[in-house]
Amino acid sequence: MSQGYLWVKAFHIVFVASWFAGLFYLPRILVNLAMVPADSHAERERLLLMAHKLHRFTTLLMLPALALGLWLWLGYGIGGGWLHLKLLLVAAAIGYQHVCRRLLRDFEHAANRRSHRWFRWFNEASVLLFAAIVVLVVVKPF
Repeated sequence: MSQGYLWVKAFHIVFVASWFAGLFYLPRILVNLAMVPADSHAERERLLLMAHKLHRFTTLLMLPALALGLWLWLGYGIGGGWLHLKLLLVAAAIGYQHVCRRLLRDFEHAANRRSHRWFRWFNEASVLLFAAIVVLVVVKPF
């Protein structure tokens, strides 16, 4: 393994972990938004602002994570059967982030129809995605 590979891999891990930290917390803000009483406008606006800023920051973290992953794949020949499933799960994580944005827009337009319990379950999807991706990368089962 070259030093370049190790640096790219290290920064890829840092950005992926940071991206997922945002994906862990953004749905938690949505849980809180779902629990805000209708007459609590200040709380709602504060949570919406927090969610917007976090979504924007999470997107900015996602971009280098994806670019560095692409660099590892194409530049260093990382491959194997496990990688196909990992790439599918990465696509699911990108989709999850877009769904978070759509759900946030629903709150902005007072169109949310889901309960805080639904958002609590939704929140767990990012944890499952992250765990599956880590297991695939570390174990490389196929």
